[in-house]
Amino acid sequence: MSGEAGNTTHDWSAAVDHEHLSQVRIDPERYAPGGVVHLLLEVIAYADDEAEALGCQGTCRITLHGDGSVSVADDGRGTETRVEDDGVPMSKPVMATKVVAALSDWLVHTNRRRDGAWTQRYENGIPATDLVAVEGDGTTGTTVHFMPGRPERVTPAQIHRVAAGFPHVRVLIPQKTYRQ
Repeated sequence: MSGEAGNTTHDWSAAVDHEHLSQVRIDPERYAPGGVVHLLLEVIAYADDEAEALGCQGTCRITLHGDGSVSVADDGRGTETRVEDDGVPMSKPVMATKVVAALSDWLVHTNRRRDGAWTQRYENGIPATDLVAVEGDGTTGTTVHFMPGRPERVTPAQIHRVAAGFPHVRVLIPQKTYRQ
């Protein structure tokens, strides 16, 4: 199946926009006012959009890891992935995570769909690996795990305030993973 088939809203084959990534990294306050909390807002917005598209209440689990990284896992459909005519998988670009990726030292985007699961690592917004198939776990959804370039302490209360603006997704923050 061609990356263009049936899709008129996204150019799946677009090259990395190095100039835009550079602009984001030079002026993070412009693109992510509020720092890490804003980055979380962008990823939660994607999960909320997924839940709305499915016509249901979704769940989004946010984990604050001890190393300063953050992961956001939703239970949506998983980012659309197609296998091109040459057998190479290609994931639909997720525009919001481009800012998150650009402002993160690294980001790992994993999507689980009914027909497979794939992951790709980015460093400073640039793909560091190809999109590769991984073992599915029987669920669907998208996980974005990232290390902010400017790590900062984020509290569950801050996350819940941001998440309150999203009516289609319930945000869970496991207490055992919260770092003091």
